[in-house]
Amino acid sequence: MTRSRGADGGPSGPPAVPREQEVQRITSARVPLSEDVDRRMRRYLVQMSVRVACFLGAVVVDHWTRWLLLVGAVLLPYLAVVLANAGREEADDPGTFLEPPSLPASPSVTGLGTVPRTGDLG
Repeated sequence: MTRSRGADGGPSGPPAVPREQEVQRITSARVPLSEDVDRRMRRYLVQMSVRVACFLGAVVVDHWTRWLLLVGAVLLPYLAVVLANAGREEADDPGTFLEPPSLPASPSVTGLGTVPRTGDLG
């Protein structure tokens, strides 16, 4: 197997990555938006089904629990909308695993003298 050569005669392609460098993880990626919307829609559907059951129970039951079922049927839409619009879960940021590269020390510039100003040239 031969590798292609670059313009300078050296191997072309990306530079080799040192083996001791850690690879970033993707396990901390957020849940896709489509899955989040599907989960919230299912939760809203279940809550509205409970509301319908409360209304039907309030019509059928002839007892003091009728009032509890009516209160549930009235309050559930508000709670369902608030929970459905609660938004996405909070993402836990694990931070970065890579250390920023350190820059080499700047070379000393002793012995070069002073830089002439534009007015001093002529």
